[in-house]
Amino acid sequence: MSTLEPEEALASAEASPIEVVSATAAARHTRLTVHASPGEHNSLWYWYKTVPRRKVYRNYILMRLARGSPSLPLKNWLYRRMGMRIGKHVSVGLEVTVDIFFPELITIEDEAIIGFGVAIIAHEYLPREWRTGPVVIGRGAVIGTGSMIMPGVTIAPGAVVSAMSLVNKDVEGFVGGVPARPLKTRGA
Repeated sequence: MSTLEPEEALASAEASPIEVVSATAAARHTRLTVHASPGEHNSLWYWYKTVPRRKVYRNYILMRLARGSPSLPLKNWLYRRMGMRIGKHVSVGLEVTVDIFFPELITIEDEAIIGFGVAIIAHEYLPREWRTGPVVIGRGAVIGTGSMIMPGVTIAPGAVVSAMSLVNKDVEGFVGGVPARPLKTRGA
């Protein structure tokens, strides 16, 4: 099997599913910024060296207020105060958790819908390193209840992510599962 560049694999109608999955995972990884752990232990022990404590505490309070608010305009205002880029008429359900360390890396475009209990993170703390990456949820995309969106992921405009999915690579169309993969629709 030949190795394709991410753009070639996505553009190629003849690409096998394995090549496309590998290419979209590679695209995500190219958007991640990798940093060495600032100490000898796992990188999460040093979170306060990677982002100001005051910012994290402030964002935690704003996120907790947004999680419980039924008011969509208020939620969007709170997310914007955290540094997220929120489009027009974005609908974020109750109990959504967003990254409090790097919310400025999250973009949710116009008319997107984020379901109850979704988690959107823009960082990963690992044993010997930590990573950050932008998350883009395209215009009109729908993210189902309980899904997890990982750093560096782009969800295409109009994409639908089914409930309880793990999105760890770029996706488009109708996807679902752990990890998320294309799903068939009725009549297809």
